[in-house]
Amino acid sequence: MEEELKCPVCGSFFRDPILLPCSHNVCLLCARNITVQTPDGETSVQSRASGSSDYDYLDMDKMSLYSETDSGYGSYTPCQLKSPNGVRVFPPVAPHRNCSLTCPLCHRSVSLDERGHRGFPRNRLLEAIVVRFQQTRGIPCSASPSAVKCQLCDRNPVVATVMCEQCDVYYCNACQQRCHPSRGPLAKHRLVPPPSPSQAAGGAASGGGGGAGSQQPVLTARKTGTCVDHEAENFSMYCCSCKAPVCTKCLEEGKHAKHDVKPLAVMWKQHKCQLSQALNGVSDKAKEAKEFLVQLKNMLQQIQENGVEFEACLVAQCDSLIEALTRQKAKLLTKVTKEKEYKLKVVRDQITHCTMKLRQTTGMMEYCLEVLKENDPSGFLQISDALIKRVTSSQDQWVKGALEPKVGPEFDLSLNTDSLMQTILQLDFCQGKVDLGPAVPAAPLLQLEKCCTRNNSATLAWRVTAHASCPIEGYILELDDGNGGQYREVYVGKETVCTVDGLHFNSAYNARVKAYNAVGVGPYSQTVVLKTSDVAWFTFDPSSAHRDIVLSNENQTATCSSYDDRVVLGTAAFSKGTHYWEVTIDRYDNHPDPAFGVARINTMKEIMLGKDDKAWAMYVDNNRSWFMHNNSHTNRAEGGITKGSTVGILLDLTKRTLTFFINKEQHGPTAFENLDGVFVPAVSLNRNVQVTLLTGLEVPKNIKQ
Repeated sequence: MEEELKCPVCGSFFRDPILLPCSHNVCLLCARNITVQTPDGETSVQSRASGSSDYDYLDMDKMSLYSETDSGYGSYTPCQLKSPNGVRVFPPVAPHRNCSLTCPLCHRSVSLDERGHRGFPRNRLLEAIVVRFQQTRGIPCSASPSAVKCQLCDRNPVVATVMCEQCDVYYCNACQQRCHPSRGPLAKHRLVPPPSPSQAAGGAASGGGGGAGSQQPVLTARKTGTCVDHEAENFSMYCCSCKAPVCTKCLEEGKHAKHDVKPLAVMWKQHKCQLSQALNGVSDKAKEAKEFLVQLKNMLQQIQENGVEFEACLVAQCDSLIEALTRQKAKLLTKVTKEKEYKLKVVRDQITHCTMKLRQTTGMMEYCLEVLKENDPSGFLQISDALIKRVTSSQDQWVKGALEPKVGPEFDLSLNTDSLMQTILQLDFCQGKVDLGPAVPAAPLLQLEKCCTRNNSATLAWRVTAHASCPIEGYILELDDGNGGQYREVYVGKETVCTVDGLHFNSAYNARVKAYNAVGVGPYSQTVVLKTSDVAWFTFDPSSAHRDIVLSNENQTATCSSYDDRVVLGTAAFSKGTHYWEVTIDRYDNHPDPAFGVARINTMKEIMLGKDDKAWAMYVDNNRSWFMHNNSHTNRAEGGITKGSTVGILLDLTKRTLTFFINKEQHGPTAFENLDGVFVPAVSLNRNVQVTLLTGLEVPKNIKQ
């Protein structure tokens, strides 16, 4: 409570506290110190100290009105002095009506009327509480200042002898005679003696039941409150509109004629009851706050202890992992050392063996050279047969492989740490030591060694450790569009391996997976990038081919058992990019018209390719070729095919064109407006033709447009 009893300006216990319209209190002397003058003619928008509770805020920027720069009034420049509590104080102002006071707490301003600081009601209740607080605690009365000094003495101010209630200024005798004579307009001003130190201390009386040797503090009786405007009248009524006590003369003068006025005792009891009820609620909240503070302080200790324990546990777990990794490192190093020693032994043995054989061979060669130098035919012939056999036998010893190393310098050992590194990077805390009930699954771990692409298909594999508290019901696999766009779901199920077909060629797909259960969906795994093949590798598709189509050579070669044209499709599907493949003519009898191109998956299989609206093709005989779509023939060109010819098909889905090459001679390109969507390679032929498919080819260069 002590802070409630201290002035916000001086920081000491209140002395003669006055009540501002904003309900805050300041000492009377402090109020004089923070009072400033406003320029003449300036209209104040703040409320007067007349008891009205309706007042406006004083914008802090309006303090610039009193600066030399803004207003031109050098005498209004605020002083840079500050009170012990950090509030700016100003030099004493001369008696003037244009004065204002700013609350040091809420910074609201109020203008003083002709009564000066006497216009503010004195907070006698607070003053009595301060005195009682100091007496009960044995604190020296801080409200006992030295004698009040004259406010007009230039140097060495002397003790004031009078105070003008209208001017609110203290005078010594000399200054009062010189500056405030009791004549003329000043004759009506009321001059009163200044408060003595004992009066400022609360007027502690020595009588009333306290002996000279009494150890108990003496609480003085308080004077009944009197009206500010009528000092001889005590407060008897309370104006609910003005929210202020009033006397009978105030009512007689008609100031509160239309206001709601009630007896002072009634309102006193009513407000006391309201305050008591409000205090009960605050008391309950204060009790809860105390209990909460105890809980928080206990929690601080628990956090400290649990933090130390958990840090030690974490360090032990990490040290265990490091120790296991160190042991495994030693095992792997042992394997490498054994492999190295084996290779060194093999090479050293081979060096020793080769050196010995080389020494023997060299010695024999030197001996043979010496024999060849001899001129004795009979002697030469005696040993020549045996020597020739020996040389031949020695030559046979250097067979293929004898001069090749048995081992290589490379170590045929590989250590794949990708999955382990990913596991380490995903190492994180679980839900906690306490079983909190069912939870969402953890993030799956992608098995990078099993993730791969083939052609325009991608296979992904993952695993996740299932706990009893978070069972797994299924997985959701997501891929982007191959260009870094939004993800889309491509698989939902319980399997942990999934192959996604029909992707774009020459594209990099980002893939991620997450698990789900009845509680919800878990976090995503790390993202893996899968790049599809740059070129298309495919065969003829037996599952979608007409029943008269005959496939062989691992579905690379096709012919037909019927004299009618039948369609066979490829196993690859294209929806983006540029693709090229070739077909070689293995057999060509009786000048048939095979067709080559692309089609929808649901094109008609029992007619020539290009006769319906779901196929785009070029059909060719031994002399010429035509483009055909929806049974429309266009772009006739000279040049046909024979046995051994090669037909190339170039599909450009970016430009929506088809280009054909017969024995490297370009035909086209031909543009088709509705050439968009998903297409598969297609061929139509009869029994007089056999073709073989060639795929995985680069797009030809220098194409004519």
